[in-house]
Amino acid sequence: MSMVRKLAAEAIGTALLLATVVGSGIMAQQLSAGNDAVALLGNTAATGAMLYVLITLLGPISGAQFNPAVTMLLAPKAEKIPYIIVQVIAAIVGVIIAHVMFEIDPVQVSTHARVGPAQWFSEVIATFGLLMTIIVGIRHKPDAVPALVAMWVVAGYWFTSSTNFANPAVTIARALTDTFAGIRPDGVIGFIIAQLIGATLAFYVSRWLLGPQASMADIAVEC
Repeated sequence: MSMVRKLAAEAIGTALLLATVVGSGIMAQQLSAGNDAVALLGNTAATGAMLYVLITLLGPISGAQFNPAVTMLLAPKAEKIPYIIVQVIAAIVGVIIAHVMFEIDPVQVSTHARVGPAQWFSEVIATFGLLMTIIVGIRHKPDAVPALVAMWVVAGYWFTSSTNFANPAVTIARALTDTFAGIRPDGVIGFIIAQLIGATLAFYVSRWLLGPQASMADIAVEC
């Protein structure tokens, strides 16, 4: 598969993922009449469903990573920087798409505070679980990875105080929406550091769990 096609798949997938996260958050809040629990339910359902579709369709083309933390640890060396650049740009484009669909300002600055040790620890756990789901899932049940990732993300929305961002590109882009899905810019760096810690821990723990017979180089290629 050519690099151009891979990057196009990553761009399309990441943009649609963010359009879903932000757009479903806007729609859910409009329909829930201020009930945050109902809004979160709609947001999680839409995000999980879209992830399953995108990973199933685009996984065979680019690996359907959509996440710099995944790319940094699992992608072949030549793909890391191009993938990450495309993921961040496409995530921002996805937020703009959602805003345009709902007739609000295309670019905003979030005022939704997400800071503090509990939120950062939540992001460590959220990203640890996501990476372990991908790595161990690819080795034991590759056909189930789209469903496994979607289910982890849906669960993470509900059991983490940070609502399971688990993705540096998503975090950066969501600072540009002052909606239900947003994160204030001063919370971005803390989230990204926590995500990278969680991803790195997952990489080494998964390698240990899988044992010496499982090559992480093989997993990187399969991703």
